[in-house]
Parts: sequence; C-alpha cells; structure tokens
Amino acid sequence: MHSNSRLLFEKYAAPLIRPTQQVLEIGPDAHPSTYRRLCAGPSQVWHTLDITSDLNLTYPNSPENSFPIADESYDVVISAQVVEHVKRPWKWLPEVARVTRLGGLVITINPVSWIYHEAPIDCWRIYPEGMKALYEDASLTVLLSRWESLETPEFQKHSPGVSSDHQSTKKRLIGRVLGRFGFPVEAAYDTITIGRRDPPVSPRPAS
Repeated sequence: MHSNSRLLFEKYAAPLIRPTQQVLEIGPDAHPSTYRRLCAGPSQVWHTLDITSDLNLTYPNSPENSFPIADESYDVVISAQVVEHVKRPWKWLPEVARVTRLGGLVITINPVSWIYHEAPIDCWRIYPEGMKALYEDASLTVLLSRWESLETPEFQKHSPGVSSDHQSTKKRLIGRVLGRFGFPVEAAYDTITIGRRDPPVSPRPAS
C-alpha cells in the first residue's frame, strides 16, 4: 500500500460505498485492510480473497481466475495493487464481474509508475485506455478511469516514480527542497477505474 492509492480511493471510490453494502476486497494489505478502515460501517459485510493461505482471509488459496464464490454475491468488488500481478487480466476481470451483483461496482487501483515488484510475479502497468478496454470486455460500464497522482499537491511539477512514503529519507528531503525551486518532485502515479455491472442489453427485434 502507498499513499497515492489510498488518496485516490478516498477521493473517488469511498464516497460511492454505502455502509449497508456487501463488499469483497481482493488482495487486502492487512486485516482489517486500509480500505476497510476508510469505509467502516456497523452493518457492512467486508469479505476478503487472495491466492495466499492467510487464514484471516474469507477465501484463502483462491484460484486466480475461478473464485469459490456464487454469481452476483457482492455489491462492490475492490482490488488495489492486484491487477499488475495477474498473469491474464483479460480472464481475471470477467471473474471479478461475475461475482458482482447487477448494478454493483467494480473498483480497481493499479500502479503505472511503480518499479518492478514481485508478489509473487509482476506483469503489467495499465493506463486508463487499457483498463477501459478490459472493463468493456468484461461487460462493465466504465464510470471513471483516471491516471493521477494526489501525493504532493504543494508542488506543481511531478516526475512519475515511487511514492514518497517508500523513498529513503534523504531522497525525499532532497526532492522536496528541489521542488521548492521548481524542479519536478517524484511521486507515484496510479490508475483508478470504477465500473458498474449493468444488465445485458437485449438485441432489438428485427423490424
């Protein structure tokens, strides 16, 4: 987890999640996860899934493209810093959509400027047009897809890279000093995409 992912979620996604909804989070960073803490509601169901054997998960050891979950089980399905580790996202995202209820939301956040990081593999960096294509192929209506950094609003110029909270103290301090003189400040850029699972459109009868 890094700060830009959290900031994007707070700005665009959290306001859409109601406290009474049933949520599935894929690949949580902790128990409870950062996103769970941001959306905590007294009656909210928040389940978790991952390929790992962590017993704190609702669904541990889940196959990547075949979740042990019935169709249309959740109002919201969230994944952050996950799709870049998926071998075949064009197969994975339809499975995410399958367990989402009609009218429900699929929310993904993925890095585009982050360095190579295995977990256990690292495969993709996807910009908004790529995420839109994946969502559309999964029969999801794209409501939002943005490539953005919210980490350092006090500086006008940014250089896509690693999040400031994962830089060394020396690098971060030097960057902030140079930033005050107009030099670009290194910050993480991520793509956030929000889509809705709509009912399939019936073909019009021939006239």
